[in-house]
Order: sequence, then C-alpha cells, then structure tokens
Amino acid sequence: MDAESRDSQIRAAAFAHLGQLTIRFGDVLPSTHLRSGFTFEGARVPLMGPQGIFKPALLDLPLSITTVPVVAGRPRPYQDELGENGLLRYRYRGQDPGHRDNQGLREVMRRRLPLIYFHGVEPGQYLPAWPAFIVGDDPRHLTFTVAVDDLLASEEIPGSGLPEMARRAYATRMTVQRLHQVAFRRRVLRAYRESCAMCRLHHPELLDAAHILPDRHPEGEPITANALSLCKLHHAAFDRNIVGIRPDSVIELRHDLLREIDGPMLRHGLQELHGQPLMVVPRSEVDRPRPQFLEERYQLFRKAS
Repeated sequence: MDAESRDSQIRAAAFAHLGQLTIRFGDVLPSTHLRSGFTFEGARVPLMGPQGIFKPALLDLPLSITTVPVVAGRPRPYQDELGENGLLRYRYRGQDPGHRDNQGLREVMRRRLPLIYFHGVEPGQYLPAWPAFIVGDDPRHLTFTVAVDDLLASEEIPGSGLPEMARRAYATRMTVQRLHQVAFRRRVLRAYRESCAMCRLHHPELLDAAHILPDRHPEGEPITANALSLCKLHHAAFDRNIVGIRPDSVIELRHDLLREIDGPMLRHGLQELHGQPLMVVPRSEVDRPRPQFLEERYQLFRKAS
C-alpha cells in the first residue's frame, strides 16, 4: 500500500471511530477516549495529543486540531474565531510560521486532506467537527483558515448548488455556532450543579443556559457570570420579562401576574417565587451572576412591567 492510500485509510478509520464514540457518548466526547484512539493494523492511533496541532505516529501529517476549553478565571492561550468570510481562524503553533506543526498544516492544505477539529467544552470534554479542511494561510496574523465541510448542512440552504466555498462557509458558521452553544450550556449547567436557579429542578434535559444580558448586547458574553441555569418555564418567563431578578438576586414577578388567578402552575411555578432569592447559585465567585449585569437586565424588566 502506498503512503497516500495508507493516509486515506487511517483518516477514514479515524472518522468512523469518531462516529462510534458519538453514538456511545453523544456530542461531547471525553478526552481519555480521544487520546487512546483506535487500532489500525495492530498500532494505536490517538485522535488527540497534548498540542493543538496533532500528528499521530502512523501519519506523516496532522490528523486533528484542537481549541482548548475555557477555564474559569483563566483566559485561553488564544481564541479561535470566525473571520469575515464566515470561516474559522485557527492560530499557529507558537510564533514561528516555520514550526514543523505549522508546516504540516500547510502540506495538509496543499494536499486537501481532511482533519478533525476539536472544540474544548470544559476540561476533559471536547466537541468534534469533521471533516475540516485548511483552506487558507496568513503568516502575517499567524493564523490558518479552517472550513468545515458538512454536506448535510448544505441541504438546509434555500436553493442548493452553491459554490464549494460558500457551502463550506455556511457549514462552518453553523458548526461553530453549535459548538459554542453546547459549550456554553455545559459550563453554565455545571456551575449551577445541573439545577434551575429559580426552582431547583434537577433534570438537565429540561434546563437551558439563559443569558442575563442577551448575546446581541455589547456585554452579552457567553460566560457563566452572564448566565443562569433555568428550566424551560423560568427561562421563557425570564426572557419575556414575566419574572425579573434584582441585583441582590431576589426574584420579582410582573405585578399584573401577581393579581391574576389561575391554576396551580401559575401559583406554585411563578407567583410563589416573588420576593424569594435564587435557590441555586454557583459555588465559585467567578461564576456567580455579575451584579452589574443583573442591574441592567432588571431595569429592562421594570420598563417592560
């Protein structure tokens, strides 16, 4: 078997193994299984290594690229982000464009080889996206341009038949948005011990990560200090300014609903919350709702009331 065919077979086996892992664990995969990888012709092939750009021993060129997870109180060493063209900008390894890992990704780009992109959700937990392709190189800004080629996503675009790069830009935007949403939700629910901040409901499948200041707001960052873990009912009520939260974390209900007479859901689910403090808050100070965020959102609630 020639080197090119062997490379293709190993990458195909890696993608198949990822598919099996997602069936077993869901969208978010444990790093222990990614690092242990799979076996190809009697040799172990890890999917991820200690560095962001990773090449297993059986391959001559990188197999995966990784963005590390957010750690509370500690910034990422770099932040990968979408560029104006809708594609992902991925930082070089170090400051040297000639580093062997950077050279490896250039060769991957030249040969149009597929990669795996791992997005860190929290320590030890990663969301994969594949196949991903290096489609640009910017030594001046020390970044590569990455496109995710999700053919299923292109079916959602009205009027298919878009050029390849337009399809990839669409798929990349959708993929990165999903990665960030899942990562944000995981961080928030973990900080709130998988409970609703208002009612203590402890069923993760019924919980959302709710922004205090919306993401369209200049300070509406996807951080736990700008978030609440809320059940579906209380998330909807908070978003629609039916309930508000004062800067001292006390819950208020819109006055007209306090006077309304209805069934037990209104009485127990909403009216009895009025004047009560949040039932669950993060243990870590850095994860707790920031008072200035609550203050600004509370003023919006008062205006709506």
